[in-house]
Amino acid sequence: MMDALGTPQSVLLLGGTSDIGLAVVRQLVSRRPARVVLAARPSPRREEVVAALTAAGHEVTAVDFEAEDVAAHPAVVDAAFAGGDVDVAVVAFGVLGDQERAWQDHGAAVRMMQVNTTGAVSVGVLLGQRMTAQGHGVVVALSSVAGERPRRSNFVYGASKAGMDAFYTGLREALRPAGVRVLVVRPGFVTSAMTQGLEPAPLSTDPDAVAAAVARALATRRETIWTPPPLRWVMSALRHVPAQVFRRLPI
Repeated sequence: MMDALGTPQSVLLLGGTSDIGLAVVRQLVSRRPARVVLAARPSPRREEVVAALTAAGHEVTAVDFEAEDVAAHPAVVDAAFAGGDVDVAVVAFGVLGDQERAWQDHGAAVRMMQVNTTGAVSVGVLLGQRMTAQGHGVVVALSSVAGERPRRSNFVYGASKAGMDAFYTGLREALRPAGVRVLVVRPGFVTSAMTQGLEPAPLSTDPDAVAAAVARALATRRETIWTPPPLRWVMSALRHVPAQVFRRLPI
């Protein structure tokens, strides 16, 4: 259970080497030692993260996780909950890829959907079951403003995030009677390993800023946030721009 200050005693990160996900975990466990489960592919990066969090005083477990291998997801979630209840689960995995290739290459398009949408739905169902059984918990779903109105420049990625976002928004309502919360996070362009080499968009942010926003949202029991906050009003306006105008915008 979370303590009186809203600090979790246990955190699960699905996408255990994600820059944004790790920033969120570090923010959430900054006040006290916690049990941290990192679900990610085996890699030197995962080993470095485990070592760093362990050195900071946390009890860290690494679990092998592949977003596309949905058949293995039940075992992954079982392993994550084997040490006890999970207070906060962060769904932070995803692929961005080459957007021009994505709509012309069958394999690239399917993989993006399998990881960003199908994989996210798969773990969401399992987290919902587990947290319903324990009677508490918060799922933090890292979505994207790209899903609110997909653009020509990234419509495959946007479509994948739109599906993920809609699922977790609905999951929130389904889990509400069980006392389980779902926070949907919609960042704009985040400067991270995923976006390395891309030109930053207006209202860009960084992983630490997203993490701070998540921590504030959890403390105030928010259900959906945009980061940075002005993106909420930008996207609200863009959703209503006529298609003939929208396609001409330099975004």
